[in-house]
Amino acid sequence: MIKVERRTVDLSGYPDLVVIYLGMRVNAWRGLKTLIGLGPQIAQSVKDRPEGLLLHEDLLFSLLPVHVGMRQYWRDFESLERWARSDPHRQWWREFIRDSGGTGFWHETYSMRGGIEAIYSDVPKPIGMLRFAPVVPARGGMFSSRRRLGLEGEGQVASPLAEEEIYGKEAGR
Repeated sequence: MIKVERRTVDLSGYPDLVVIYLGMRVNAWRGLKTLIGLGPQIAQSVKDRPEGLLLHEDLLFSLLPVHVGMRQYWRDFESLERWARSDPHRQWWREFIRDSGGTGFWHETYSMRGGIEAIYSDVPKPIGMLRFAPVVPARGGMFSSRRRLGLEGEGQVASPLAEEEIYGKEAGR
């Protein structure tokens, strides 16, 4: 009889660990070009080893429609937020908000300190928590990851886009 080798991990050295799942779904043919264009840029950003990134893994969710993703482990939310609010990520996000390029983007963040947050942009078919939790607009207190996680302050680096830049005078509604 072969016994199963069961192992676990000691995360006591990572009290502020944050895990983020990210995905991009092709919604239109031009989305393939967008996705293929971002691939090398994402690979380079990972190769540059941003401070606080512990591990990056590529994932494939489906072929039809094309839906790819990644899972990243970050030392803490502040490291993840600092990277997300700097280039190249800041520029990618600004361009996506102006024109999704035929894609949809989402992420779900899980924190060892407690808290889960998510965003789904141009995702036509419910996935993840969209399938069971009430859906609300990403405005006001639900606009930023930091706010959705219930963290205080505005972070060390300004947000890539202010709510007003997306929604204009209707921001916060």
